[in-house]
Amino acid sequence: MTDVTRSRPLGVSRPELVVTDLPQPEEVFGVQRIGPKELFKYAVGPSLIALGISVGSGEWLLGPQAVGQYGFVGVGWIITISALLQTFYNVECSRYVVATGEVPVVGWGRVPPGFKFWVPISVFVVIFAFIAGGWAASAGQGVYALVHGTPPPRGAEEPRLWAIALLVLVFVITALARRISRVLELANWVMVGAILVTLLVIDLFVVPFEQWWEAIRGFVTPAAPPAGITATQLGGLAGFTALASGLNWYVMGHYRDKGYGMGYRTGFISGMRGTRHELLASGVTFPDDAKNAALWKRWYRLLLVDMWGVFFVGALLGMLLPTMLMARAVEMSGQRPTIANVPTFVASVLNTEYGRPMFILVLIIGVLILFSTQLGIFEAMVRVTTDAAHATSPRLRALVEGDPRRFYYPFMLGLLVIIGIVLHLAVPVELVQWSANMSNLGALIYPFLLMYLNSRLPKAARPRWWHYVILVLNFLFFGFFFVNFIADFVGEPLVTF
Repeated sequence: MTDVTRSRPLGVSRPELVVTDLPQPEEVFGVQRIGPKELFKYAVGPSLIALGISVGSGEWLLGPQAVGQYGFVGVGWIITISALLQTFYNVECSRYVVATGEVPVVGWGRVPPGFKFWVPISVFVVIFAFIAGGWAASAGQGVYALVHGTPPPRGAEEPRLWAIALLVLVFVITALARRISRVLELANWVMVGAILVTLLVIDLFVVPFEQWWEAIRGFVTPAAPPAGITATQLGGLAGFTALASGLNWYVMGHYRDKGYGMGYRTGFISGMRGTRHELLASGVTFPDDAKNAALWKRWYRLLLVDMWGVFFVGALLGMLLPTMLMARAVEMSGQRPTIANVPTFVASVLNTEYGRPMFILVLIIGVLILFSTQLGIFEAMVRVTTDAAHATSPRLRALVEGDPRRFYYPFMLGLLVIIGIVLHLAVPVELVQWSANMSNLGALIYPFLLMYLNSRLPKAARPRWWHYVILVLNFLFFGFFFVNFIADFVGEPLVTF
């Protein structure tokens, strides 16, 4: 039971954290011991939701487009650095969640000047970055090609209608869930597994060994960016490799709902079919003693396995396999993808070379890739807003009678309508590039907020000094691309190649 007589201050403007013991992992997952089988059956999960978003817009659109136009040399190593930096950043975001049970958007409210500034700003940045709907519009293009057997003509309305239909499907999936995070995990186990296995088989069948070697070498060899590519294109690629650079925190709240560490004490958002479950408005942390330090090490090891063993490996494979396939398609066709046809370019080329079954298979994989992104991003925008509103507004908690679902689902419907309007405004890949570069904006802000919060955690949970160095590298790497994007948007880019 939580000892409400003990509390620990952390930051400003938010209630002190209640102090109680960390739970045992076996208690949370309902098993006698955590072996390899139990690890993957119960403990792995939040990384899969992040990976479902990761293996998406960057991997199927921006990465293949860049490689298809410019090759692997000078592009691939940007992908590798981005994946490394983002996985470290994800671990630091998740560190706070596991140690306090608070999702990041709520935790930002503890940083000066306080929640009235950081919480609405953070919700706005996430909504502004992803509401353009390029991920949804691109999935709609794939469904159109699957239904009609040909890529959609430029400006066609039907792909946008399919995109809206897929948004409705996301609503249905979450509405039928008992526990929303769990159904997202299961959906991504199926989709991500099918995507990576099928792409691996296709690549082994289609891509010659020489191109495998060229791709792998390009991923690990630093080289100057190729002539003709813009820093804005590289920024989009870096921003959406792995996840969403400085905005990755918007997905890490699933560790709370999974019950990792103190998330087990603070609750989760139930699905519409689930029973109402209490979700605390403020976090909980653990005392500085030997017992809890040992428990923290166990939770931290589980976090590292989930992030490095699943997310990082999956993110690299998710970028390597589609980009190799794109490079092969460019070589076979003698053509290069454009921002208008990149969602269906590979399928069209393989249709000519290998026939209709390959065309349909690649289109199905493309739709799965983009829908997994759509599922994760759309739900995350709703989740971030719900968590922020529930934690900071006593009036809202009273209005929904302490049940965040009464805000979550109406807001999701309203957001669906807005995205359905916005995705009519531009070509899907252009919308994705916008979102990716806006994601880099987060790298100018949130690494420093993380430093503030994580340095004030219980001693056992605090980062080591080199973790702060890596957070600064995130700021420098992704921040540069955002500054360049703004310079390019208003006039001339900072760097041309």
